[in-house]
Amino acid sequence: MIGERIRLGKWTERDLDRMVREASLMHDVGKRIEFLSGQFLDLPYAESTLTGDSKTPEVFVINLEGVDCLTFIEYVEALRLSDSFSAFKENLKKIRYKSGDVSFDKRNHFFTDWIAYHANSIDDITEEIGTGRTARVQKLLNEREDQTFFVPGIKPVMREIRYIPSEHTDETVVHRLGTGTYIGIYSLLRGLDVSHVGIFIKDGNKALFRHASSSAKKREVTDDDFMEYITDKPGIIVLRPKRYTAFKNREA
Repeated sequence: MIGERIRLGKWTERDLDRMVREASLMHDVGKRIEFLSGQFLDLPYAESTLTGDSKTPEVFVINLEGVDCLTFIEYVEALRLSDSFSAFKENLKKIRYKSGDVSFDKRNHFFTDWIAYHANSIDDITEEIGTGRTARVQKLLNEREDQTFFVPGIKPVMREIRYIPSEHTDETVVHRLGTGTYIGIYSLLRGLDVSHVGIFIKDGNKALFRHASSSAKKREVTDDDFMEYITDKPGIIVLRPKRYTAFKNREA
């Protein structure tokens, strides 16, 4: 039997029930994600909150006391697909693991795993947003230059990565990005698809990058100016949550 470790931090199950039920009434998915991700603002950044590796049995973890960049968007995406706490748990398993199978080797360790395994709820719109300015590269994910692994115990996989170089991410591109879009910061390192992930938020005339920051100045979920943030980054991968996705275990 797979173990569970649940830490809800400042929330209770009842709080999360209320939160997702309120969000489920928002028919605009971008607004739903903006609302849900906003509940995480100022939450501390925390590394290595998941349990399991090639030598340690996987444990199903919900840790809302602190998040890293990937667990942050996992929780938000699972919440946006749910209208109860029990549905959130089941949807999180489907987001974090291939076929919802809780095991280390089935965990989605890379951002582009969402493209490969969540086509029913996520679209890769990088080329659509980039309109002819998108770069493509073949990468053997997980294998470093020295042929060691970023994630020991996980077999490398060849994947085509599409990204918009930062020099081509101008106001026209930003205008096409919608609130609630998931953004991956492309990595130049061999074996990695992205170095960081977050959520694009449009707040009036402001374009923001909402993310779990690991910087020394702000180790928390925060909003940064999007254009300033990506200026010195190689580029972006753009994933859009699909507008119509049935809730899991919808309750009256």
